[in-house]
Amino acid sequence: MPKEAHNKAADRHDIAAKSHRLAADQHGKGEHAKGREESSKAQAHSKTAHEHSETAHGKSQTHK
Repeated sequence: MPKEAHNKAADRHDIAAKSHRLAADQHGKGEHAKGREESSKAQAHSKTAHEHSETAHGKSQTHK
């Protein structure tokens, strides 16, 4: 169902956003090694979120 796919994509985007904020906080505290580690995790979460968005979009296209 397209709605479920979009909800899953939105959840993944929320996870990515939280991870990006955590990375920014770490950098802001001067903890650059932790910040770089969190930035890498954020990048991975963003990629996953994008993949879920593409899947959701594809499902929406087939249900028109």
